[in-house]
Amino acid sequence: MIRTVAILDDYTVVKNIPLEQLHEKNVQWFWTDFNKPLKEEMMQLKEFFQFHPLAIEDCINHLQRPKLDYYDDYVFFVIYSLQSNPLKKYEMDIFLGTHFIVTFHMEDSNALNQVWYQITNEKVTGSWSPNYVLYRLIDKTVDEFFPILYELEERINRLEDRRAYKTYENKSIEQLLDQLFRARSELLFLRQTINPMRDLIYRMINSRHLQWMHAKEAYFMDIYDHLIRLTDKIESNREVTSDIRDNYLSVSTHRTNRIMQVLTVITTIFMPLSFLAGIYGMNFSYMPELEWKYGYFIVLSIMFSLGIGMYRLFKRKGWLK
Repeated sequence: MIRTVAILDDYTVVKNIPLEQLHEKNVQWFWTDFNKPLKEEMMQLKEFFQFHPLAIEDCINHLQRPKLDYYDDYVFFVIYSLQSNPLKKYEMDIFLGTHFIVTFHMEDSNALNQVWYQITNEKVTGSWSPNYVLYRLIDKTVDEFFPILYELEERINRLEDRRAYKTYENKSIEQLLDQLFRARSELLFLRQTINPMRDLIYRMINSRHLQWMHAKEAYFMDIYDHLIRLTDKIESNREVTSDIRDNYLSVSTHRTNRIMQVLTVITTIFMPLSFLAGIYGMNFSYMPELEWKYGYFIVLSIMFSLGIGMYRLFKRKGWLK
């Protein structure tokens, strides 16, 4: 689908204007959005807008990192957007010229739809321009990163709370570790998405080719600050997950050691008992104790006393706490 909105010289907003009318004299600037375009609609990038073949190839392939390319009379941007449940990223391509902005994306963008609604349903003033639309798009896109990170951070905090209260069952350790490693994987995914966006904004702010950036620098510095905050929170949460993982593994190792300790104590208690049972289980013809009237009860008493004595000894040493 292709949709276009045009801003006339008197700031009148014209919705769904045909592409052929965009070059009329009273059109001050316009915004064309390619939303999940068909193959024949993609041809308009070349036939009507005459964009560079390499930029068009980047749009179609959708395998690009966030980047910034300069052409004769426009600039080509690639930015990332995120969606949750499941967590994934998708690419948005933007062509920015003096009198136009063209967006191209193969997934619905909530950030773009908000800006589109704003420009088509609210009063447009002189502050609106293609550059300002670009700022609004990137700003809304970056703002959508925060709820995703906050939700992930909440899950990590719940894992940490479970660790603090030691709610460990035999089966839950593996489940908790699985949740923890999934959270770490999502943090890595967020870092791989947000860091290139941060680098892109830094390039834009420091670019000599974007003459209009001087007037909008404060706006983009605000976006850059948001991205710095996001990356800091990601690194902080990665450190928290590392600590939780180490604590989980320590508790699991401690439990294993305790089990082995108990089994070792039980084995040690039964060693002398097995020794006595082995002696009197030998098939010798002459063993004086076998003919003794109270021999059986005396041996049982000795074995019982040995077991109780060793148990109390190990208890006193703290091996059975």
